[in-house]
Order: sequence, then structure tokens, then C-alpha cells
Amino acid sequence: MLLTLYKSALRPIEIKALLKLKIKGRAYAPPKEPLQELALRLDDRDFCYAALGKVSRSFSAVIQQLPLELKDAVCVFYLVLRALDTVEDDMSIPLEQKLPLLIDFYKKSNTEGFSLSGIGDHDDYTVLLENYPKVYRMLKTLSPESQETIIDITKRMGKGMADFAKREVITVEDFDFYCYYVAGLVGIGLTSLFVAYDPNSIDLENKDEIANSMGLFLQKTNIIRDYHEDLYSDRTFWPKEIWNEHVDTLDYLAKAPNDEKSLATLNHMVVDALRHIPDCLQYLGSVKDEKIFRFTAVPQIMAIATLSKLYNNPKVLTGVVKVRKGLAAKLMIYSITMRDVYKYFEKGIRQIDKKNEPGTPYSQETAKILENLKKVLQAKSF
Repeated sequence: MLLTLYKSALRPIEIKALLKLKIKGRAYAPPKEPLQELALRLDDRDFCYAALGKVSRSFSAVIQQLPLELKDAVCVFYLVLRALDTVEDDMSIPLEQKLPLLIDFYKKSNTEGFSLSGIGDHDDYTVLLENYPKVYRMLKTLSPESQETIIDITKRMGKGMADFAKREVITVEDFDFYCYYVAGLVGIGLTSLFVAYDPNSIDLENKDEIANSMGLFLQKTNIIRDYHEDLYSDRTFWPKEIWNEHVDTLDYLAKAPNDEKSLATLNHMVVDALRHIPDCLQYLGSVKDEKIFRFTAVPQIMAIATLSKLYNNPKVLTGVVKVRKGLAAKLMIYSITMRDVYKYFEKGIRQIDKKNEPGTPYSQETAKILENLKKVLQAKSF
């Protein structure tokens, strides 16, 4: 906490937000006992929210601020997909066992009594799968529309994960498809849950296409940020079509992070992520419900803030680069509007533009997309 406050020391409003969030967060924080112990004494609903808090503290705080009916649906949606993702991430499972499990997970997860033991690269993920019947029973309390959405998205995601478990991400098209399966479908599913809760919550045509971009923008940002961790966890998602344009092997970036070729690869990846911004802004501009708007806007603002830090930053290639927690706290505590969204995106693009001096690796390509994004932002007046 002291280090977090130090990073926001010159931003009093962030320090205030951090302290407010710490106090407010006590109401949402899971009990301190291990999740395995909580599973023995908590009912289904309380276990689900305790598990949510254990496996995703930041996402939990945002979900908890949604209206009750929608909050339960999103909580269960997250846990079902977290369980599926745990199977995908566990590299110790032989492929011949993993593939049918991924493909059939939607069936099994909708079956009373289903659970898995000993799977997961984190204790809480393992406990979640071992106590999956609690999630199943919570799923069955949701509206038929919400249940149908969650099972359908799980089916499509599992099929896509199985497909990519058998092959590498080679082309940019592969990269888009992979991100669609693991994140774009989340955006599509959440949008369906929002509309099931309130048909007037989003005023948008081509919802699936634009919602997919919301997921791709977040997922690509995470994949760029997690380069070093993923490289040494035997799972890499940077498309060969991009990195092979600059270097011969992907691990070269970690070995020579300050090399011009390494930074060109990094900046190329950032530029690829930036192309989804117009769709993201269109989506956010269509959200009419204030709580759903905050839920969808905060991650997008954090993503553009993250990309502005990642651009041309060799530290990404040897470790973890994160945005100040104070910024996230401020966004979750204080009201935000579409005007604020544009302000944060303009700031992020301005910061990337400032880094993109003549001679910066992949400079010309970056300048082109930044110019287009500036036009998109300038076209909006408030």
C-alpha cells in the first residue's frame, strides 16, 4: 500500500481515491481465509463472490457495483470462463486430455455434480474447479436468457481454445481469431447479458462486431504487457507475422530489449492494438446505463493508459510494466462520463505521440495510425 501511495504521491486525487477505495473495498473484499476453507462454510452465492474476489480482486470490485440481477449473472459468467481458462492455461495436462475437456466444457459445466481436481497453476483456480458444483447451482438461479448466453459463449470459447491448443499464432488474422475466442466472446457475452437485463441499456447496431473489438483491445494490451511472463511459461501469443518481420526468434526481444529490432517489434504490436480504438469509442458512446458504462469504460481507459506506457519501453521485454493503481482507484470511485473517456484516450495517444520521435523504431507506421485516431477524437465534440 505504501509503494502504491508513493507512485501517486504527486496526484492528491489518486491518493484520496486509493484511501476511499480501501475503505469501500472492505465491503467487497473476500474473507481472509483460504478459499478451500471458505468452500466448507459458505453457501453457493457467498462462495462465488469469495472466489471472484480471490481470483480477480480488481474485476470483483467493478462487478460488485452493478445492479443485483446483472451482478450475479456477470459474476457467474466470469467464474465459468475463469474455470475454462484454468484448463487452457494448465500446461501439465496432456493434449489428448485437454482438447476434449475444452470442447465439452460447456456441457460438463452445465451438469450437476461436475468438478475437476488437481488442475490449475494457482491454488485458488484449483479450488474453484474442485468446488464447481457451487458455481453450477448459482448458474441455475439466473434467468433463462442469461444461462443460455453463458453456456453458448463457453461452448464457442472452448472450441476456439482447443483449436489454438493444436497450432501456433502465425498470422495477424490468427491473432485476431485467438483474441476473439478468449476475449472478444467475453465482450459479446457481456453485451448479451446487459441487453437481457435492460434492452435499452445499449443503443448500438452490429453489437457483436463492436463488442468483439472491446475484447480484442483489452486482450491485446494484456498479451503485450505479459510478453516476458508468457515467454517463460511456455505460452506465447505474439503473431509470427509481426515479430518475424523484425527478428528471427521471439525470445530475442528478452535477450536484447534495447535493440532497435526488439523495440520495432514491440511498437508494431502496440500499433496493431490501437486499430481497435474507434470501435471501442463507438461502443462506449452507445451505453445508456450509468453503472454499465462505468463497468465497460474503466477497463478501456486502463488499456489505453497501459499501451502508452508500453510503447517503446524496453522494460516490457524483461519484466512487468503496470499503470498506477491510483488511476484505477480514481476511475472506480469518482463518476466518469464519455467526455472523460475521450480525455483519457486523447492523453494516451498524446503520450505515445510524444514518445514517437523521429528515429523511433516503427515510427512512420505509428505516426499514421496516431493521425487517424486524432481525427476520430477531434470529430467528437462535447
